[in-house]
Amino acid sequence: MNLNTSAAFDQQEGLVVLVGKKMETQTKLPKVVAEELEIFHKNADLQFLHVPLKGKHFVFIKDQATDEKMRIMGHKLRGVLPKEVKSVFIDGGKSNSLLLAEGFALSCYQYLKYRKEADKEKFALETIDFSAKITTSAIEELAASLKAVFWARDLVNEPVSGLNATQLAEAIEAKGKEAKFSVTILEKSKIEALKMGGLLAVNKGSVDPPTFTIMEYKPKKASNKNPIVLVGKGVVYDTGGLSLKPTAGSMDAMKSDMAGAAMMAGTIYAAAMMELPIHLIGLIPATDNRPGLNAYTPGDIITMYDGTTVEVLNTDAEGRMILADALAYSDKYKPELVIDAATLTGAAARAIGTRASIMMGNADRKYFNMLNEAGMETYERLVEFPFWDDYYDDMKSKIADLNNVGNGYAGMITAGKFLEHFVKAPYIHMDIAGPAFLDKPQDYRGFGGTGTGIRLMINFLKRLS
Repeated sequence: MNLNTSAAFDQQEGLVVLVGKKMETQTKLPKVVAEELEIFHKNADLQFLHVPLKGKHFVFIKDQATDEKMRIMGHKLRGVLPKEVKSVFIDGGKSNSLLLAEGFALSCYQYLKYRKEADKEKFALETIDFSAKITTSAIEELAASLKAVFWARDLVNEPVSGLNATQLAEAIEAKGKEAKFSVTILEKSKIEALKMGGLLAVNKGSVDPPTFTIMEYKPKKASNKNPIVLVGKGVVYDTGGLSLKPTAGSMDAMKSDMAGAAMMAGTIYAAAMMELPIHLIGLIPATDNRPGLNAYTPGDIITMYDGTTVEVLNTDAEGRMILADALAYSDKYKPELVIDAATLTGAAARAIGTRASIMMGNADRKYFNMLNEAGMETYERLVEFPFWDDYYDDMKSKIADLNNVGNGYAGMITAGKFLEHFVKAPYIHMDIAGPAFLDKPQDYRGFGGTGTGIRLMINFLKRLS
């Protein structure tokens, strides 16, 4: 999908969208459309008007009170537009036009790779043109954001039969070459040499080897002296291991358990395309979690990368095992801040549903404030949970340094406290289990993989830089 600036709306084909236009616009419109528009403007309750005329589509949208309503209008626009339309022209103010286009474009995402009739089902849309009021840089940033979100959705929607740990690493490597950020893939022998016990333990039940992918985006004029490290959980499929999940409603969507990896890789991909002036490191530990071969078991004692011993009480608490190694590894970069993202706990989804992610941590309040503001602006909202040290006590083992599950209460918090143990830098943990994968459509987020968190993180990084 191409996004461009263009000329006057009356020269456009396909679809014309007018945002917040007043009565004087009618002089350039066909008579029947002008008549419809006059009625539309007189009805305060109407916010959206669609007039199809001789193969051309006219849509009128009144200015909305909030950013999110404009995105939702974009989603509604996609709903009334025939799939055969190839071009859209949006004429209006900068902010509203971009927000409308964002909701519209996100609603155009389709995952048709395995559909026999994909060519017939595919949206024909090729370009979105804007009036000259929109700057090229704003359009380029929106295009980069959309591209990264679509890529992340593709990764999350891809089943493990097409995306194992090695293939995930290779997909990230390809984006590094495209957007010009460095990617180093550590294979199993190197992971063994580093003694990343958590990642290796989870991988023991799989026939496919693990990977540990290191991304670095370092522009010449970075605003930060020390890098921001972004860590993403890359469990490409999770059966629960020997602590097997129930199949119905639990295991069937577990290809999405690497949504944290997709989020953080997508964030660095977008930041590099936008050439943001901020130094970023990305760390992606990846494996599937299966009950085969010599799978790790409840009762095992695992020695982690930093030497901490962990008693395994549940092999389905595998995300924290692989993240712990990556978080401990982050110390070598002496980061300003470490942020991780993971579909870590069902407790998070049960607590706040699919409309937001949970965050917690020990970093300075300014980071939380910026993340909250970014979350509200992008509508990828965050709910901060307490991070008191009392919760850490639940993670202490009687026979090892830690165990990998708590006492059954506040599971999203005890998991965060477990992870905090392995991080020396200021730290924020995000549990994205709720919004990362949807089993039914939710406006422009669609269904399946949502690519959640990328728009949030880019907004945050722009504020930070």
